[in-house]
Amino acid sequence: MLSRGEPMVWLSGLGLVVALLMVAGLVGLVFYQGLATFWPVDLVRVETWNGEVLMGEVTRHDSYQPEPSLLTGLSVQELAAAQREMQQGDGYLKRRLVRTGNFELTHEHFRWIEDFRIRVGGESRPEWGLIFERLAWGRFYGEPRAYLVDGEILATDPGQVWELFQQNHLGNHEKAPENHFISVVTSDGSEVELALTEIVRAYAPNQLGLLQKLKLYFSRWGEFLTEEPREANSEGGVWPALFGTVVMTLAMTIMVVPFGVLAALYLREYAKAGLMISLVRIAINNLAGVPSIVFGVFGLGFFSYFLGGSIDAIFFADKLPNPTFGTGGIMWASLTLALLTLPVVIVTAEEALAAVPTTMREGSYACGASKWQTIKRVVLPRAWPGIMTGAILAMARGAGEVAPLMLVGAVKLAPDLPLDLEFPFVHPERSFMHLGFHIFDLGFQSQNSEAAKPMVFTTTMLLMGVVLFLNSAAIWFRIRLSKKFGGSEF
Repeated sequence: MLSRGEPMVWLSGLGLVVALLMVAGLVGLVFYQGLATFWPVDLVRVETWNGEVLMGEVTRHDSYQPEPSLLTGLSVQELAAAQREMQQGDGYLKRRLVRTGNFELTHEHFRWIEDFRIRVGGESRPEWGLIFERLAWGRFYGEPRAYLVDGEILATDPGQVWELFQQNHLGNHEKAPENHFISVVTSDGSEVELALTEIVRAYAPNQLGLLQKLKLYFSRWGEFLTEEPREANSEGGVWPALFGTVVMTLAMTIMVVPFGVLAALYLREYAKAGLMISLVRIAINNLAGVPSIVFGVFGLGFFSYFLGGSIDAIFFADKLPNPTFGTGGIMWASLTLALLTLPVVIVTAEEALAAVPTTMREGSYACGASKWQTIKRVVLPRAWPGIMTGAILAMARGAGEVAPLMLVGAVKLAPDLPLDLEFPFVHPERSFMHLGFHIFDLGFQSQNSEAAKPMVFTTTMLLMGVVLFLNSAAIWFRIRLSKKFGGSEF
């Protein structure tokens, strides 16, 4: 058994299975969390033993082992409920994270509520509990009190108030009348008037059926894919980031593949073996291991400051000291990532060229073809599938890079796209948004990390989908090339 190497076969197979399970687990977690982000959940109202009333969406459940100091100072009812829950849960207590919203009133978006603090019968789902998604200040939770036009009350019945709101808002805050307001009472009794022009979307989650939830779910997805971000990128859409990611990745691929293939052609077909060629190959292999942030620093210094500054001095002197090309932009970002992925393309292209049988070259020469005619009509067509593999690897790495982009063009918010319908249509000097940078900003720079966490998973899923789509298109093209040239005869 050992002589035939079967233990290594089983060990290799086990390693493959573990790797596949890890990848599948990661992808499954991201897609599960991302797809669930926009699904509407019920609105819950809870009343604690001390009389506090809260209303919001339950976003997470948790169990924890309390410190002894937590049980001191509790009321008799809370202490009894906590001890009973600890006996049933082997010393653990349960709690839930509730998104309470109403930030301008409470100065917080979320609250942890322990189950033992909720009085018996103190949890309900109010029929007329409404959720308002707004342009600013995040979500607002409350129940309808009145509908007002120019300060005059038109209706106070919840059903009539809600009907008037739907008739005048029509799901579009831009077309809503400016003098219309809806008065809402919060869980603590505060009454607030909300202008219809400030409300992006409103719904009564506890009255929604399955079809209505699906409609709301896809409406949120439509907003996410087509609208600009708001609320420090934690709400709204990611269209500028999605567009910038695709444009930058395609531009990077168009820049890197021709130069990588030309370099590989020279090294494999024309250059003679020697010290210089050995040093070049060593340099290419070393470049593949350089940290990406180093490429970002180089891109900032060479492309942005040197080349961009020179372009500004020659063509845009009247705009100085405000830079035009002498700062971060999508063109410099694409060139920087092209340098980053160039070693991958060169190495894979060289291997693809080396895989073409020597007999095919010799047959071409025997027919009287020159070296360039042999490369053009024999070698390159049969090497294209392997070259496309390098392009796929370059796209996958370039689309997910973030560190260099932070230095050469990616920004937190850039509503002006690098491609638009205004002359000259292409704006390579513009900064851009990127899904990878958007994820970093949401996860580490957001003032409300809990509210941003679902968007992190959703944006990550979208970035993975973009990479998968681009790679699938390249793989399809590679398969077409393989079928066209792989089985043909010389």
